[in-house]
Amino acid sequence: MPDALVLLLLLIVLAQLATYFLPAGEFERDGRQVVRGTYHPVEADPLPPLAFLTAIPAGLAAAQDIIFFVFIAGGVLAVVRATGAVDALIGAALRRLASRPALLIGGMVLLFALGSSTVGMAEEYVAFVPVLVTLCLALRMDAVVAVGILYVGAGVGYACAALNPFTVLIAQDIAGLPLTSGQAVRWLLLLVCAAVGVQHVLRYAVRVRGEPAASLVAGVDYSSGYELPAGVEMTRGRLLVAAVFVAGVAAFVYGIAAYGWYLTELSAVFLAMGLLAALAGGLGPNAAARAFLAGAAAMTTTALLIGFARTIQVVLSDARVIDTVIQGLAEPLAALPAHAAAVGMLVVQTVFNFLIPSGSGQAFVTMPIMAPLADLTGVTRQTAVLAYQFGDGFTNMIAPTNAVLMGILGLARIPYATWVRFILPLQLKLNAVAVVALVIAVQLGYR
Repeated sequence: MPDALVLLLLLIVLAQLATYFLPAGEFERDGRQVVRGTYHPVEADPLPPLAFLTAIPAGLAAAQDIIFFVFIAGGVLAVVRATGAVDALIGAALRRLASRPALLIGGMVLLFALGSSTVGMAEEYVAFVPVLVTLCLALRMDAVVAVGILYVGAGVGYACAALNPFTVLIAQDIAGLPLTSGQAVRWLLLLVCAAVGVQHVLRYAVRVRGEPAASLVAGVDYSSGYELPAGVEMTRGRLLVAAVFVAGVAAFVYGIAAYGWYLTELSAVFLAMGLLAALAGGLGPNAAARAFLAGAAAMTTTALLIGFARTIQVVLSDARVIDTVIQGLAEPLAALPAHAAAVGMLVVQTVFNFLIPSGSGQAFVTMPIMAPLADLTGVTRQTAVLAYQFGDGFTNMIAPTNAVLMGILGLARIPYATWVRFILPLQLKLNAVAVVALVIAVQLGYR
């Protein structure tokens, strides 16, 4: 499978080639809303042969606000992690729930889902794989249960994200929606989908505890490499760091709602969180700086994917054919009921996530088309954002192009084909919930 960056570069080249065959045209707009029936041809010069090369730095420049936010947020989360507060919090939860497998699975799935739903945590979970595998093996479960707890939580958290600044806030900004709007519905969906995920993981765990031979990884050797880490006790300083983290999340939610904050202000909030966490956690200036730089560096791939994804819109917009693409998609969908159009958006987003596993990158590729398409098909833009979230989050649990998933499976020694056997039935259940949710959203005019 080609790397995500290779696929994006191919899409950029294909976008430019398409501009030579597609007629230029535009819709009239009322603000950001597309006015139905107003598509008309316009004059446009063909792009130079190498325009896609100059469009790439233009795409990076156009996405600079989210790119810089990604670097800052990645660095700050690394500082918080360096204090040991995250490890201590999860370690404390594991110790309290270790003797009660049902509560362990339910509580930890919800905890990981909340981290992904609020601040977009995903890569940060990789380090907990050995701990979870060790604990699950000690409780007569297996590594599949451990990864299920972690990545079902993360996938549901992204799919039903209430506040995730890397996915839902970007998609809402592109769609011209108030940031964090409609979150009550997404919180409800988070609980519903988490319950579906917990039932799936718990059912498998109960079967394995009763019949160890039923484990999907019964033939894998787990005799070494899985020891519980030391030094993750919850100290007063780490409690203060956790309090700073919660206060920071609350501050940016309030700022968005009350003052219309977005990426500049959110970056400032994250920087304040990092400084206060370093002080509360007892990190020295040099240690905090090294953690910040390492965390920011780890986000380089994500940042570049965002810029390259934004380039596709730059190419189509420069050639004035992006509205032609929207019109071409709208014509067949307009003949369908709005409910079917919303489900069609879910299918498109699901397919795109196999090609572009970056949630931010996928938002920049698809939402400039899906948002106005929603206007033309009787679907609210909020519902189009929800379809994007479902397509991104649920597919993250199974897409082989998802580097985080493949890394986690490697750490847990679970073959990809084995994981597919476990997760595919859950994909069917969660996508059924997504279809029902989208139909209800259309029916109620979700905004």
